[in-house]
Amino acid sequence: MAKTDADIGGPVVKSGKTNGDIEHWDIENDEFWQRSGKKIANRNLWISIPSLLMGFAVWMMWGMITTQMQNLGFPFTVGELFTLTALAGLSGATLRIPASFMIRIAGGRNTVFLTTALLMIPAFGTGVALMNPDTPLWVFQALALLSGIGGGNFAASMSNISTFYPKKQQGYALGMNAGLGNFGVTTMQILIPLVMTVGIFGALAGGSMELQSSSGTLIGRIEAGTETWIQNAGFVWLLFLIPLAFAGWFGMNNLRPITPNPGTPMQAFGKILGLYAVGAVAAIIGMFALNLLGMWLALPLTIVLTLVLMRLIPGEIKPNIQKQFAIFSNKHTWSMTVLYILTFGSFIGFSAALPLSINVIFGNMMEVAADGSVTRVANPDGPSALTWAWIGPFVGALIRPIGGWVSDKVGGSIVTQVISVVMVVASAVTGYVMMLAYNSTDPNSYFAVFMLLFVILFAASGIGNGSTFRTIGVIFDQHQKGPVLGWTSAVAAYGAFIAPRVMGEQIQAGTPELAMYGFAIFYAVCLVINWWFYLRPNAYVKNP
Repeated sequence: MAKTDADIGGPVVKSGKTNGDIEHWDIENDEFWQRSGKKIANRNLWISIPSLLMGFAVWMMWGMITTQMQNLGFPFTVGELFTLTALAGLSGATLRIPASFMIRIAGGRNTVFLTTALLMIPAFGTGVALMNPDTPLWVFQALALLSGIGGGNFAASMSNISTFYPKKQQGYALGMNAGLGNFGVTTMQILIPLVMTVGIFGALAGGSMELQSSSGTLIGRIEAGTETWIQNAGFVWLLFLIPLAFAGWFGMNNLRPITPNPGTPMQAFGKILGLYAVGAVAAIIGMFALNLLGMWLALPLTIVLTLVLMRLIPGEIKPNIQKQFAIFSNKHTWSMTVLYILTFGSFIGFSAALPLSINVIFGNMMEVAADGSVTRVANPDGPSALTWAWIGPFVGALIRPIGGWVSDKVGGSIVTQVISVVMVVASAVTGYVMMLAYNSTDPNSYFAVFMLLFVILFAASGIGNGSTFRTIGVIFDQHQKGPVLGWTSAVAAYGAFIAPRVMGEQIQAGTPELAMYGFAIFYAVCLVINWWFYLRPNAYVKNP
């Protein structure tokens, strides 16, 4: 007699519904996996991917929005605009810390549904705020912090998907979820410039504004004086978020072996909101600490404060959180955190900083007067960031699943070592080219090589994203790998804050090359850490 699912240990779906909680889940059993586990895992994965994509889009939209705000003459300085992008990065990274622990407390289906639905708040609010150029800066700052929900969702999403697939397919599953999810950056960078050219929402979304400086889209340059609907950059995401929230609710599952007691949906939602509230409080305090202590003290303070506040949460969440905090006693948690900063931190940081960097470096040029004095003036033929900035993140996201697949074949640490070497060299050379372009009377002549170097950096970081997550999936067991994936992605996501701040400060100081030289030194340190832990003759774990 043929074995049934129950005979081989599952899956047994509570309530019998497609979206019911799964009571038994044994993915390392090949027979179970082929019979029914694979089908359920793939269904959850293919709902998770577009939901994560939207999270990235809403989180990272400020890089493009601030560029267009500058083109429209919004009354903010370049530093304030860079800060909006950085604040979204700060919030998204901080919210990833509590999001790392949501799956084991509230369940995958409950978490993906609610966190996707919450993205409607910053999407709608940003659209409303952009309708009026006199909207105060603090409103945009608040919305940038709220858009960090999309960044936080990554940690929960990756933690969730890691529990649906066996170890031998961790590279594939995590590479697909994160790689295609990362396309949210490219989707945003292509879609936002296009939707701003047409009043697609009619009178409901207000009127247009006239560009004071030239702009562009994927298909070309847009001259000053052209009408634009910048508010569509926020409103457009509602078209996707509403159906995706329904898909998450009716098509995904909670795994009871991973989440033994999620409670009722309302109880689970309360846990999720409580954890995000802790992260939001820490992010707000971190924002104020930036002005008092500086970035390099404020960021560790924000991380520590988030963890302390989580430990103080009362009720049934507390023992669950304390149990998961065991990951911090494992040295591999810390080595993989550094290596994921190398890969994902670079990808998301450069994605946030590149559009405005193009605008500032290539939108101006040096002019030599008759007396030999040099001044910085507008470049009338400067390339539009809205036309070009999408290419790097597109390549990085596209290649990430390949990084996971190759790592499944040859080992994650070998792949990480190769891309680390590439990133050391590419970062140093990019800094040199940025210096030449910034100080040139013809910066356009450097733009092609500038973009090529950034594409190389994005490609290397994308491959490394896949290889490092594969390594985590192999090193840690079923109960630890989810929180570790979430934690490492949380710390690495501070790259979305650090890169815009560092690059913005150095560009304003006239020394953009120093930022890239600093990144190159950090990449060299990562090269040594990866070799010591995973590639030397007596490595702790050999080439996981």
